[in-house]
Amino acid sequence: MKYWVLGLAWIAGSLAAVAQASEAEVRKAMQARYPGIPVESVARTPIPGIFEVYANGVVLYTDERVNYVIAEGRLVDARTRTDLTAERLRKLQAIPFDSLPLQQAFRLVRGNGKRKVAYFADPNCGFCKKFEQELLSAKDVTIHIFLYPVLGPDSVAKSRAVWCSKDRAKTWNDWMLKNITPPATGNCETPIEKLVEYGQQKGISGTPTLIFADGTRVPGMIPIADFNKLLDSAK
Repeated sequence: MKYWVLGLAWIAGSLAAVAQASEAEVRKAMQARYPGIPVESVARTPIPGIFEVYANGVVLYTDERVNYVIAEGRLVDARTRTDLTAERLRKLQAIPFDSLPLQQAFRLVRGNGKRKVAYFADPNCGFCKKFEQELLSAKDVTIHIFLYPVLGPDSVAKSRAVWCSKDRAKTWNDWMLKNITPPATGNCETPIEKLVEYGQQKGISGTPTLIFADGTRVPGMIPIADFNKLLDSAK
């Protein structure tokens, strides 16, 4: 009986040593993948093969070889640093370009206009104004601008003034690029309320939001180089 109990104790100790060794291996692999991030602790989770890593004040989850990392609800390929969650969301949130209510937008055409993009913008959006400056260098593109005033009543008023103007593209550019306030015009029928409703249904929560020809949705301002790459790949 005594030897049987000692045997069990030895087995338990061996298993514990294996667990510690495995955690040590995960720590080593984590440090190899992310040499600049100090790992404070590694622990097994109730899910087989998944480890908790506490590093730099953040809790991460990873597999035994640290090929993939889950951080703040996002799955990352640790080998390529690719945000797999972002890629998946791009596909899930895609909006077929042909399904957009293009009749409720106005157009800016640069060059031959062969490439195309839809652009949801609020006239009082600071990032939209910065992006407009970037767009000045865009070539051979048709930009379908959807007035999407989500920042308050003044945004609605400016959007109405742009839509009701004789030359929407010029009035828009004057405001966004030159800070010339859209002149007040008489009332006209606008698609603004329908566009806000449409955007809410599609989960467009901020501006700028871009929809490319292949349906790819990109929220927020992006560098013009990335914008051109997405235009080209969307063809």
